[in-house]
Amino acid sequence: MAARLALGILTLLIGTSVGTAEPVADFYRGKTVQLLIGYTAGGNYDLSARLLARHIGRHIPGNPTVVPQNMAGAGSLRLANLLYEVAPKDGTTFGMVGRNVSMEPLIGTYARTFDSRRFTWIGSVSHETSVCVSWRTSKIKSWNDMVSMPFTVGGQGPGSDDDNFTNMLRNLFGAKARLVAGYPGGNEINLAMERGEIDARCGWSWGAVKTTRSDWLARKEINLLLQIALQGAGDLPNVPLVMDLAKTERDKQILRLILSRQEMAWPFTAPPGLPADRAAALRAAFDATMRDGEYRAEAKKRGLEVNPMSGAAIDKLIAGLYETPAELVAAAKAAMTEAGK
Repeated sequence: MAARLALGILTLLIGTSVGTAEPVADFYRGKTVQLLIGYTAGGNYDLSARLLARHIGRHIPGNPTVVPQNMAGAGSLRLANLLYEVAPKDGTTFGMVGRNVSMEPLIGTYARTFDSRRFTWIGSVSHETSVCVSWRTSKIKSWNDMVSMPFTVGGQGPGSDDDNFTNMLRNLFGAKARLVAGYPGGNEINLAMERGEIDARCGWSWGAVKTTRSDWLARKEINLLLQIALQGAGDLPNVPLVMDLAKTERDKQILRLILSRQEMAWPFTAPPGLPADRAAALRAAFDATMRDGEYRAEAKKRGLEVNPMSGAAIDKLIAGLYETPAELVAAAKAAMTEAGK
């Protein structure tokens, strides 16, 4: 009797699983899925998204074609708003946004808002350390120079890491940075720095530096000024870490709130309100891609680190951050606000 009961339960579970999987496969079979990228071509966000697009389709039930498309603007907040308000909520569109999107409604300065807890977070490829760098001909050669003489920094607009981190360094540490915002993407900021239009860039992912500008590192074209993260990168032992520069426990608490986003550094998300079975299928496909040997081999070849965070783990991280006391949230928001605004 017990054996028959166990067999019956197993049969029911298998039937339920197949019944759930088949409609998802039927929905996706023969379809094209858009993977929108919140940044311009050529940077690490773009490279990471296009690599995922080449592999994730075979892990989504029904094996749809996944087509990447760039949609840059405001440090990916343009794309975040599109996914939240306009994009179809049927599982045929998802995107790669900046890590700043997770915290923008809580501590950001962007005019339009959304609730990042409602997004269908699919997963993040890895955590990350950001850096401040200057061009080799700039007068700014070190952190001490950043707090002792005026200099210019390129930005993408309110809400982007470039802008937020620059304001944070100025407001918390007295860095004498003047923000020149409005560049459409990181590549354009790099070009402006190379041309001498600006002195530096802050909020550039160290992984992206190594992947997209390894030639600059080899020729020592840039000065590495500061690490912006909760923990420093193992291969930057002589570059100061911003957490070590904080003089008070309050400043450290503010930094922890702002920099927790670095743990989900390369995130993919879909609109809120997706059918539960399709949301689960996209999350499972992302997780499977992260384990995929072909994907990992290509990522290694391209110098992309794979240390993934699941969609469920992102949900948990964001939910915890939104429980931060209001007074500390206000202080973090003020730290990232440009003076006079």
